Amino acid sequence: MNAIDETSHPPLATPPAVPNRWIALVVLCAGFLMIILDQTIVNVALPSIQSDLRFSQSSLAWVINAYLIAFGGLLLLVGRLGDLIGRRRIFLAGLTVFTSASLVCGLADSQGLLIGARFIQGVGGAMTSAVILGMIVTMFQKPSEQAKAIGVYSFVAAAGGAIGLLAGGVLTQAINWHWIFFVNLPIGVATGVLATRMLPNDVGIGLGRGADAPGAVLLVASLMLAVYTIVEAGTYGWGSAHTLGFGGVAAALLAGFIARQATAANPLIPLRVFRSRTVTVANLMQALMVAGIFGMFFLGALYLQRVLRYDAIEVGLAFLPVALGIAGMSLRFAAQLMTRFGAKPTLIGGLTLVAAGLIVFRSAPANAGYVTDLLPATLLLGVGAGLVFPALMTLAMSGATPEDSGLASGLVNTTQQVGGALGLAVLATLATTRTGSLLSRGASNAVALTNGYHLAFTIAAGLVLVAIAIGVVFLQPTRAIEAVSESADVERTEIEPEYLEQAA
Repeated sequence: MNAIDETSHPPLATPPAVPNRWIALVVLCAGFLMIILDQTIVNVALPSIQSDLRFSQSSLAWVINAYLIAFGGLLLLVGRLGDLIGRRRIFLAGLTVFTSASLVCGLADSQGLLIGARFIQGVGGAMTSAVILGMIVTMFQKPSEQAKAIGVYSFVAAAGGAIGLLAGGVLTQAINWHWIFFVNLPIGVATGVLATRMLPNDVGIGLGRGADAPGAVLLVASLMLAVYTIVEAGTYGWGSAHTLGFGGVAAALLAGFIARQATAANPLIPLRVFRSRTVTVANLMQALMVAGIFGMFFLGALYLQRVLRYDAIEVGLAFLPVALGIAGMSLRFAAQLMTRFGAKPTLIGGLTLVAAGLIVFRSAPANAGYVTDLLPATLLLGVGAGLVFPALMTLAMSGATPEDSGLASGLVNTTQQVGGALGLAVLATLATTRTGSLLSRGASNAVALTNGYHLAFTIAAGLVLVAIAIGVVFLQPTRAIEAVSESADVERTEIEPEYLEQAA
């Protein structure tokens, strides 16, 4: 079954080709890279920020949480707004908000100003990133070209985290933490100028097709409250009255939003997007995989710093093979493998490598050597993630029509962010509990920390294995996309329906 009900929503005509669309892709990915880098670059600088602005340990978490709440809470809404009023307009507005907030973050001399600016940064980040995938699938009509474009996007999405760790270490140690925000200014301005010239000026389908104000309030309130509950669960505990109470309210608001969308004359988010089993399963698998691999990134960095005594730059260099592996696979081989074998086999193979990498990481001792204990894990993770992300993005966007591509793009990003926040909160809580238990029994600090991280990496591998099982059972076999030469005049509408029907 296709994601769109053809009887009530006839397919739109294929959009005209976009001149210089590969340059436009670079512009989109430059903006997205700035957003992704910011999510990890800040983590390396947290000790310096804490010392300079006199944050307590609990209040320091809000430098991250304020961004996550705004970002995760707004992705679906702004993705749909891109469909309604134009994705280029939302992208440019998001760049402006994010870049301006970065300036305020860099100038911040108080806790309140920095946390407030980080919240606004999250708003801009959501606006910028929510519509990018939608623009990509609209600009690239041929399946073979679309697979390559999604591979480039996936490289930025997956490798940006590792690059951010290295960049954060270099900027913090070479200059100071303020420059992790100032570096966004030239990138944001240059991207904005190029975007006004290179990106197609789509007009959207009109607010009348989905201007549901009550639905928007319910959606934003539920998602922001859900992200807040997740990120604070590590402080209050998963079974606490705080977590259960706020989680219950978030669930009730989300249920109210779904009921509203099912009955509204012009729903903000048409529920038809979830009719495709392929799209739904791909988003579920992404949430599980991201929960495991993102938790590993953050806890792995702590393991390197607190157990192996790596400095900030050494941590970034340690994860560099992950970025290189992702680059090699997502930019060069993932599209070819999907063209030859289909998205499902490529996805399952990549997830298997990711799970193997997490298991190898889990076996690293308290006195681990990098070449013998850590390098094999980072290579497996890099190669696996380089296959997984393009395949997941292709499947998650497989049923999107031009009028719903912004919504589907926002859904992919929301799944990624909420999955990452949930995974990090769960894994960090389990690791801290195990470490505290061992310390109370007289274990050394290094041994207790290592065992805590080992438990987290074991759970992370388990989440990826569950994603593999779901994919094997519920994803329909996909037919490999026929290779299309650049000179062939074959539009997506001539090839894609058969492929998508087989995939869904």
